[in-house]
Amino acid sequence: MIYNLLRILMYIPLKIVMILSPKKRRFIEKRLEQDFSFLKSEKPYIWLHCSSVGEINLSDALIKKMLLERDENILISIFTDTGYENAQNKYSKEERIKLIYFPLDCKKELKKILKKIDLKLLILIETEIWPNLIKLASKRGKVILVNGRISDRSFGRYLKFRKILKRTLERIDNYFMQTDIDKERIIAIGANKESVSVVGNLKFDIELQNYSLEEKEELRSIIISEGRKIFVAGSTRTGEDEIILDAFKHLDDYMLVIVPRHLDRIPKIEELISKKNLSYSKYSKLLEGKAKKSDVVIVDKMGVLRKFYSISDVAFVGGTLVNIGGHSLLEPLFYRKTPIFGKYLQNVKDIAEEILKRGIGFKVDNSEDMAVSIKEIDNGHVKNEEIENFFDANKNATQKIMTEINKIIK
Repeated sequence: MIYNLLRILMYIPLKIVMILSPKKRRFIEKRLEQDFSFLKSEKPYIWLHCSSVGEINLSDALIKKMLLERDENILISIFTDTGYENAQNKYSKEERIKLIYFPLDCKKELKKILKKIDLKLLILIETEIWPNLIKLASKRGKVILVNGRISDRSFGRYLKFRKILKRTLERIDNYFMQTDIDKERIIAIGANKESVSVVGNLKFDIELQNYSLEEKEELRSIIISEGRKIFVAGSTRTGEDEIILDAFKHLDDYMLVIVPRHLDRIPKIEELISKKNLSYSKYSKLLEGKAKKSDVVIVDKMGVLRKFYSISDVAFVGGTLVNIGGHSLLEPLFYRKTPIFGKYLQNVKDIAEEILKRGIGFKVDNSEDMAVSIKEIDNGHVKNEEIENFFDANKNATQKIMTEINKIIK
């Protein structure tokens, strides 16, 4: 197989990378040197494969439903470190859930796993197409792709490798896609037409934590809001913080909370804030009571963005002003906040279109647009009833998929 030949050719460069970069060596060793002895069980397994935090979060309702309605153990493999940490936080107390790092599609490691477990079903979340995983799993049980989507950018790349991908895609028993466009695209790159259906987007079934008034007031107190309105910029990426800071300088009686997608960017954000002659505090220091009231709070801790959205007066969703493709627009909406976002929306295209159509969000190009949108929100542009209708019209994807899973593995 061409795919595995390419993997062999990559072996020497990979070894060089491991020697030169301790960080990359640790990343690879975590995934290729795991002990799978804890997987042995009398119960069969459903294996769910996710890439990162986003896929873990959107799978939560489905995982809980499987725990409730089925008896199998659930094995979750995760590609990223942050995704693994997120899954640990969610499921460490669930005896039937086992977590592993995804072993980089290595046949040797995958075979070790499959020897340990009685696999009934492999669930691939979104478009995690790993040829060795799919081939080996399809020999042991059923394989389905859930919440499938093919972005504009990915579609062109996949088409170039259609002949190579087709054999792998034909091994997948069922595809449950988000939209009709996703259905057409997965068929175009080689999936069997009869095995593809549209069931909607799992993201609409998100069950986020609701925070009490006391918890919200406590967080406002910790960040020393002192009656100021709170502008939360969530999952920001390189190139976005400058625009956000410029917009913030146009606002009166506001404080800004920046929640970067990656914490290693914080020194750069500190530098940008200082250049704008604004004061800032780090969230970790505020928690310790070691920081003063400031214009900007930098959140230097993972896993708290949603709580900040819950207390926000204005919410910006990152990865949209630069060409990343967008992070979750649904999270601020869940807390009935009107999201502001940029034009790069390939990851959330359909959701963004419906948000704009219903008038429950703002698309902006620059800091001036952002400041204008914030002032519109200040003037009462918050459509809670329409947000309710938006969620009601798009829910139940989890139940539809669960019904199909029950048919596939009786």
